Amino acid sequence: MRLILASISPRRRELLRQCGIDCEVQSADIEEAPRDGEAPEETALRLARDKANAVARSLKGSPAWILGADTVVADGSGVLGKPRDGKQAREYLVRLRGREHRVVTGVCLLLAPAGKEFTAVESTAVRMRNYSPSELEEYLSSGDGMDKAGAYAIQNPAFHPVESLGGCYTNVVGFPLCRVYDLLERAGETPPLPLPEGCRSRGACGLDEQKFPRSRQARRRATS
Repeated sequence: MRLILASISPRRRELLRQCGIDCEVQSADIEEAPRDGEAPEETALRLARDKANAVARSLKGSPAWILGADTVVADGSGVLGKPRDGKQAREYLVRLRGREHRVVTGVCLLLAPAGKEFTAVESTAVRMRNYSPSELEEYLSSGDGMDKAGAYAIQNPAFHPVESLGGCYTNVVGFPLCRVYDLLERAGETPPLPLPEGCRSRGACGLDEQKFPRSRQARRRATS
């Protein structure tokens, strides 16, 4: 059966390709805003469901699996989505600098038109490095963070904003492959390729240690 990714994010599509999954891509036109009193996990999962259902409605009864996802940054009691402009992007990155926050992604795999769904939420602790004002301004001028929750890309090689993390690396990119793989398996649609080396479907993630050695050091200090 056809699989539709309810996102035009090239990062999410590329991560699916790493598991041998080819899919159609369709944008989901929804309002991406948190509600009062809503926890970050609730916001991310609600928006992932809204995206999948928006695409399902556009199919007008045509059968397909639809994969929706939404990522938010949880900083204390606040939820940071995509910045609305450069000023807000600067505010986000100043707020996050040198501190720890959580990246939360909700994922919904929806069978249209039957309405059967499989869902999951992934959370990763992220500590940002203390980047300089000039580094911050150079990154802001690139515009790279404007379409990303929290206004940054963990994978950006020039800015490299993250010092360490605990949990799923691909979740911070915006698509937790471990959870996506599990949802597809539960739906009877096992991907043709295994998860990339270092990722996980069950157990501890290894990609964080490969890309951020300080993550391993931090865990050792926490358990010593």
